[in-house]
Amino acid sequence: MVNKGIYVTEKKGVTFLFFGSYQNSCISNPEVCGPEGVTFSFFWKTQDQQAKFLPASGGQVISSGFKICSNEGEGSVEFYTRGNAMMKWKASFSPPGPYWTHILFTWKSREGLKVYVNGTLNTTDPDGKVFYDYGDPSANLLTGTQGDQTKRYVNGAFDEFIIWERALTPNEIEQYFTAAIGVQVWLSSTLPWSVMTTTTKPVLSTNAYRPIITNLTEERGNFRSPDTMLDYLENVSFSLPNKSLSENVALSLTEAFLKAIEDFLLLPNWVDVPETAHIFGSLIQTIDSVMAHMARNLDENLLPLTVEGTSSVADYTLVKMHPQTLNLSHYRFPSQGQSFISIPSEAFHEKAWITIVGLLYHNMHYFFHNINPMDTKIAEAAAYKGYMISATSYLISIKVEPLPKLSHNLSGSPLITIQLTHKLTPRQYSQALNKSNRVHLYCAFLDYSNGTGVWSNEGCVRESGDLNYSVCLCNHLTNFAILMQVVPLKLTREHQVALSSITYIGCALSIFCLTITLVTFAILSSVSTIRNQRYHIHANLSFAVLVAQILLLTSFQFSPGTVPCKILAILLHFFFLSAFAWMLVEGFHLYSMVIKVFGSEESKHLYYYGIGWGCPLVICVISTTSSLDSYGESGNCWLSLENGAIWAFVAPALFVILVNIGILIAVTRVISRISADNYKVHGDANAFKLTAKAVAVLLPILGSSWIFGILSVNAHALVFQYIFAVFNSLQGFFMFLFHCLLNSEVRAAFKHKTKVWSLTSSSTRNINVKPFNSDIMTGNRPGTTPTKLNTWDKSTNSANRIDLSAV
Repeated sequence: MVNKGIYVTEKKGVTFLFFGSYQNSCISNPEVCGPEGVTFSFFWKTQDQQAKFLPASGGQVISSGFKICSNEGEGSVEFYTRGNAMMKWKASFSPPGPYWTHILFTWKSREGLKVYVNGTLNTTDPDGKVFYDYGDPSANLLTGTQGDQTKRYVNGAFDEFIIWERALTPNEIEQYFTAAIGVQVWLSSTLPWSVMTTTTKPVLSTNAYRPIITNLTEERGNFRSPDTMLDYLENVSFSLPNKSLSENVALSLTEAFLKAIEDFLLLPNWVDVPETAHIFGSLIQTIDSVMAHMARNLDENLLPLTVEGTSSVADYTLVKMHPQTLNLSHYRFPSQGQSFISIPSEAFHEKAWITIVGLLYHNMHYFFHNINPMDTKIAEAAAYKGYMISATSYLISIKVEPLPKLSHNLSGSPLITIQLTHKLTPRQYSQALNKSNRVHLYCAFLDYSNGTGVWSNEGCVRESGDLNYSVCLCNHLTNFAILMQVVPLKLTREHQVALSSITYIGCALSIFCLTITLVTFAILSSVSTIRNQRYHIHANLSFAVLVAQILLLTSFQFSPGTVPCKILAILLHFFFLSAFAWMLVEGFHLYSMVIKVFGSEESKHLYYYGIGWGCPLVICVISTTSSLDSYGESGNCWLSLENGAIWAFVAPALFVILVNIGILIAVTRVISRISADNYKVHGDANAFKLTAKAVAVLLPILGSSWIFGILSVNAHALVFQYIFAVFNSLQGFFMFLFHCLLNSEVRAAFKHKTKVWSLTSSSTRNINVKPFNSDIMTGNRPGTTPTKLNTWDKSTNSANRIDLSAV
């Protein structure tokens, strides 16, 4: 052990403990220590209660080879070598609180830096990194505060600073810590010191815990940051003295500690914490550590001893007893209620004494939500990547020392039984009842084998239960909860192929029909009855649907996540929105013709194009600017269903559908009333046929077929999925059928155009061609008595007439 004496010196008004100059030693340059490495050990605490969590640089140990400091709520060790390449290792840990904490760190060239807190490995930095600028190679070893004395510093206290010129083994470190805090232990003869510390067994010391209880009470309400408060609670767990305590002291300490946990849960800014599950995993580990410490140190002279109670955080019990006093076939915690853990008494056989710690948390499960299945050790959940997991029951914890003898085989015995009542939120309950979802329930526990709490289901099986509760069998003890994962059901391969085939065939047919429709409108554009607003709207709607369906078929050829897929998703969004926008224009124009005439032809023309192309463009620009990553990333070349981006399409589409349904109802009522009046006056039964045909004509252009899309949102509405696939993919075909092929106005215009072509080709220009007139202008069929529908005739312009004779 290196020891050159310690003395006090004054330097610029600051007091340091001076350990002497160690230039060219392994303390100044750890590489000189050789392969054996070096060990530094000391006890550390923060004395200034009021300032200990302020941003300060206090309580430092500085040499040219290493630096130990507490700064802004973080303790750290920095280690430096000055060989061919200057290297730096750094390991961070929770800084000490107001109680003595043992810090020990070792360094070896092959193993790097290891930091032990209270005899247990806390953190490591095995690799280090290259570092080019650190300190004076001849610096002395100092402890104390350093820097601008006008600032407020934390007053750190150090004791028993020891340096070994080799790295101690973990077993030696544990033995040294146990001896240093006054517990009787047989020390290894290989330890490099000669002083043996021996005491009798720990004595009952009520006063040893009083300062901790007082501090927990006084510090209530002083914390605003979750990280800072968690560090404080961890320091409390590290600082608990190894002294026996009575039932009353244990109860007081438990109540004070759980009230501090309550303050932690009530911190206002949990929404801003990105790793909530990780933080609460550490919190539960800290609670377990404190409660287990108290159970182990309950006064053995009063066995059996039980401390139990309830708080806003949890129901709890601490038990220390001889197994022989357990007269029941099972030990159950809690003794009453629908959520409990049961341990067979045979698991306690051959034990001299046992301690049991039980906790049933009331609200802790709310903080374990949206857990990524890839961050768990649950293989079944990881198979459904992307579907988040949430705790759906109370968290229950039980710890027994010594460990009970349980079966390694989950089909054997003894095993512990865990029954937990589910605590579903309204959203979880709705998801679970949705027949299009499959609900997976896992009996899981927090696994701390890797240092942090990770959810796992190893050694547990869900034996029975339903949506209200679960019964689990496990072969180990720890913290348990029921986790729920909701996965949407997928269609069978046969249905997927059938729906895909319908889509391909229907879209191909629609593309062909829409192309013919646009060509027909272009050819007949010179005919007066076709050259009006109604057919301009039809043409724009046909063009939007045509391009959208071409893009849809093209998108099937690209994989999600690629640039072409993202571009196609944006274009699909725009053209499908445009299709809906022109459907809305169809509705407005129909309303203006049948119900109420408003505006001139020119003003309406401008409004219609603004709605049909302008509004979709604005929506797409806003959507792509705010959430570009939502396009073409998950499953297909479309908007993401997971982060709400799909509403940039669904909301406008729903608006159009609702408005057009209202217009359709209003128009149908007017048509029905007029048809009924004409039947009474003229006895013309064809008026009723015209009403039915008018509704059939209006349905495809007003987007009503998308109602089936809303009804086909789950696999159990399979019939609606087929109806939607048929009607939506054939929308272009229906538009061609009703507005081109069966439209008497278009047929008459085509006949007129054909006659003109015929006359032109025969060079017969002197024939008096009969002026073109469509019977549809009067709403009559050829050869029938004229039917006057004066209520509709609100304008002499043909654009303001509605085609009811699509025959």
